[in-house]
Amino acid sequence: MINEKYIRVLFVDMNTGKIHVEQREDLLAYLGGVGVASKLLMENMKPNLAPTDPEQPIVFAIGAGTYVFPVLSKTVAMFISPLTGGLGESYAGARMAMSMFMAGYDALVITGKAKRHSYLSVSTNNVRVKDARAIWGLNIEETGHTLRNREHHSGDSIGKRAIIRIGPAGENGVSFACVCVDTYRHFGRLGLGAAMGSKNLKAVAIYGNRSIPILNPKKYFKVYQDIYKKCTSTDMMAKYHDAGTPINILPLNQAGGLPSYNMQAGSFEAARDICGDSFAEKNLIRKMACTGCPVGCIHIGMYRREFDKGHEYEAISVAYDYELIFALGTFIGVDNTDDILALIDVVEKCGLDAMSTGVCLGWATDAYKNGYITQEDTLVELDFGNTAGYIRAIEYLSDGVNTFYRNLGKGVKHAASKYGGGDFAMHVAGTEMAGYHTGYGSLVGAAVGARHSHLCNGGYSFDQGTTEFDPEDLVDKLYEEEIERCMTNSLVMCLFARKIYDRPTILEALNTIGWSLTDEDLTAIGRRILREKLLIKKALGFKQKGVRLPKRFFETPSMNGMLDEKTANMMIHMYSAKADELMKEEVI
Repeated sequence: MINEKYIRVLFVDMNTGKIHVEQREDLLAYLGGVGVASKLLMENMKPNLAPTDPEQPIVFAIGAGTYVFPVLSKTVAMFISPLTGGLGESYAGARMAMSMFMAGYDALVITGKAKRHSYLSVSTNNVRVKDARAIWGLNIEETGHTLRNREHHSGDSIGKRAIIRIGPAGENGVSFACVCVDTYRHFGRLGLGAAMGSKNLKAVAIYGNRSIPILNPKKYFKVYQDIYKKCTSTDMMAKYHDAGTPINILPLNQAGGLPSYNMQAGSFEAARDICGDSFAEKNLIRKMACTGCPVGCIHIGMYRREFDKGHEYEAISVAYDYELIFALGTFIGVDNTDDILALIDVVEKCGLDAMSTGVCLGWATDAYKNGYITQEDTLVELDFGNTAGYIRAIEYLSDGVNTFYRNLGKGVKHAASKYGGGDFAMHVAGTEMAGYHTGYGSLVGAAVGARHSHLCNGGYSFDQGTTEFDPEDLVDKLYEEEIERCMTNSLVMCLFARKIYDRPTILEALNTIGWSLTDEDLTAIGRRILREKLLIKKALGFKQKGVRLPKRFFETPSMNGMLDEKTANMMIHMYSAKADELMKEEVI
């Protein structure tokens, strides 16, 4: 909490409606963001209970410099993942971090299950559990519209506002259901939507209207201006504003690192038709930014949809980025921008994680074509590039219409365990793969990452920037980068700004708003956070050396050639030894 020597935590029990606030000086050792959230998750989780048990906590936290400096604009959510049964960790931008900051809370811990369908309204001076029965069953868009009107007319919407909510997928317990934040941003991966649904929690509306003084305005303003100029007047973040992350499509495709057709290939013949330039030329209508960010990396595309006979059309606007184009494009063989936007739209309304959805559909298509499942299971004919069939399948998946879709809704690893096809069920430790088949960095990095995300340690970037492969050196880089990202995610900054927020900049910024940190402190904080995450995973029964990777990772050439399973496993064991040593440290 800026200007204070404590972290302010709001606790809400959905079952009883009771709330209390704690001012925690001890949490300052974790800086903020993911550090504070990890510690609170460890304190409140119940390792012997199911991930969706009502007593399991959901933790939201903002960072040490949230909203005070540019691009420190995200909120972290920590929970027990309904998808993997392990550590759940997800990040989202938009207005939530600002709203929590203005409301006066560094963290929010939600436990219990409401007695009826409910939503939570949090403001600077009031916290209420409200009736959500009238909006239960509505899609993401309808829920947002209804709550904005309801809260405005109730008089509760005073100050800066954010509304997060789940769709039908979260209500129905799909294990990779997401949570939409305001519009176009999400807590995407690992099933926070299902965790909220298990609590009868449809949404959280947060309002804040505090005024916070800056105690050293002269130094603060200088640092702020320096960071702002780096964001807007250099090329450090220019590509994110220009074509955005879809700019990665063509380079990865040319290098052979773009997963396509359920990872049967590392390139896509129609890549140029769905690259960043093609989306910009055909569909881009505007760019947006999260609150507190001057960059504007959110790219909004529009397509026309016929909703009735007689030339009845409507214009639909959705956000797109590289990961969505991979998951709902190349991975399932969809080769035009309009169809990808149509798939993103239905995923968005249902409240599903796009990456997990696309990877599950890729496996289902492969399994269907190879006789593991039939149309009696899928209810539609699945074929790569069949957009109409995929749209219906996504809706069936969200609603859990039959046994097959309920199994698929538990993730591709679970589905393959029921129907076969595990060799081409593209997950890493139960988390559906991301859009990189670049080499050992991306594969081993996801396997050893705390939440098994490509963003845990950025292994794909090591693959792209290294000419010689040295297993031991790569493991060291993955380990050190994970520690570094634990520290930077305590701010919580957008990872697009990681070049801007180097260590000298972080120290200069935080020390102008009341902190007194050194470079050694930052290292200790990163190690402390990673250790906390590893201890959480251990308590939940995760065994790093037990991770088994699907065979197709080693059958399809990567950007750096064929990968060897024994080498990957050796590297996983090397990393595991480092992690074991870190967990043994009592004081960091």
